Amino acid sequence: MSDKADRTRDPAEAISANGDERSLLVKPPTLAMLESHLAPYAAHSAQSRGRRFPEAPPSARTEFQRDRDRIVHSTAFRRLEYKTQVFVNHEGDLFRTRLTHSLEVAQIARSVARNLRVNEDLVEAISLAHDLGHTPFGHAGQDALNECMQAHGGFEHNLQSLAVVDELEEHYGGFNGLNLCFETREGILKHCSRENALRLGDLGERFLTGKRPSLEAQIANIADEIAYNNHDVDDGLRSGLLTIEQLSHVELWQTHYEDARREHPQLDGRRMVHETVRRMINTLIVDLIDTTRRNLADSAPRSLDAVRAAPALVAHSGAVAAQAAQLKRFLFRNLYRHYRVMRMASKARRVIRGLFEAFSEDPRLLPPAYQADDEAAQPRLIAHYIAGMTDRYALKEYQRLFVINDS
Repeated sequence: MSDKADRTRDPAEAISANGDERSLLVKPPTLAMLESHLAPYAAHSAQSRGRRFPEAPPSARTEFQRDRDRIVHSTAFRRLEYKTQVFVNHEGDLFRTRLTHSLEVAQIARSVARNLRVNEDLVEAISLAHDLGHTPFGHAGQDALNECMQAHGGFEHNLQSLAVVDELEEHYGGFNGLNLCFETREGILKHCSRENALRLGDLGERFLTGKRPSLEAQIANIADEIAYNNHDVDDGLRSGLLTIEQLSHVELWQTHYEDARREHPQLDGRRMVHETVRRMINTLIVDLIDTTRRNLADSAPRSLDAVRAAPALVAHSGAVAAQAAQLKRFLFRNLYRHYRVMRMASKARRVIRGLFEAFSEDPRLLPPAYQADDEAAQPRLIAHYIAGMTDRYALKEYQRLFVINDS
C-alpha cells in the first residue's frame, strides 16, 4: 500500500491493522473490561441499584469511580482537613485530621479489596465519604449536638454523612447532593435505628431484615477501625499523653515493638514508633484478608445478593480480634479519657451547646440559607449548619456570638 493511501485511512483502523499496542489508547476499555477481574460476589457497576436521579452513564470511568470523584471534589471533603480526629486542630500540625484519617482508611480498604477481588473504586468511595457528616471537635462535638437534638430526632454522624451526599452538597444543576449510587450510600450508613430505617426505605431495609451490606462496605468499616486505633497510638505518643511503658501491657503493640527492636536495635524515638505501628497495621490487614478468604471459601457466595444474606464475612481471626479489642480498650482508658483530652472535650461541648442555643433562641443569627419558614424544621437546619463547621470556624462563630471585642 502506498504512503498516500495509508494517510487516507482512519488512524484507529490503521493502528489496529498494524497490531500496534497503541490501539488501546484509541479504543478505550469497556465497563466489562474495567471490572473483568472482580469476583462474582463483588459489587459490579453494571449491576448497581442505580442513583436517586437517573443520569447518563459515564464515558471514561465506572459508576463507582464517578462516585469517588464526586466525593473528592465535594465541599464537605475539603472541610475534613480542619476537623478533629482526637486532637483539636490548633493543638498541632502533625496530628491526624478527619481528612488524613479518611485517606488512610481508603488506603487500607483498597489493599484489602484488591486481595479479595472486590471493587476497589466502591470501597474507596465509601472510605472517603464515611466521615463527611462528622461535627467539629470529634466525638465530643457529636455527643453535644446529639444532646441538643434529642427532642428533634437526635444526631448521628453517619446519618449526617448520608444527608451531605443526598441533600446538602450544592454542585450540580439537576439535583441536590452528589446523587451517588445506592451501593455507596449503603456503605456510608453503618448504623441505623429502626425508626430511621423505616424512613429511609430500601436503604434502611437491611437494618430491619438483619441482612448485611456489600463486602466493600464491610471492608471499609473494619479499615476505619484499623486506621484510627493504630494511628491514635501514634498521635498519643507524639502528644506525650501516652508512653511506651504504658503500651508495654498491650499485646499487639508489645509483640511488634520487641520484633522491631530485635531487627533494628539502633533505632529509637519516632522511627521506632513508626516501625512498630506499621507492623501492627500490616498484621491486622494480612489477618483480615486471610480470615475473610476462609470465610468466603466456607460460605461460597456466588453473587452480591448471597453476600447480603450471609453472616458478616469480613472479619479478623479470634486471636487478632482479641488483640485489637485490647488495644481499643487501652486507648479508651488512657487516651480518650486522659484529663487533657477531657478538658478539651468539655470546652468543645460548651461551644456546640452555646451555638445551638443561641441559634435556637434567635434564628436570625443564622445565615439566610439556614433560616426556616417552618419552625419545626429549624432545629435540623441548625444541626446541619453546626455539623458542617470546621473546628476553627466553630470557635470563631462562638467568639462572634459571645465575645465583645474592644478592638
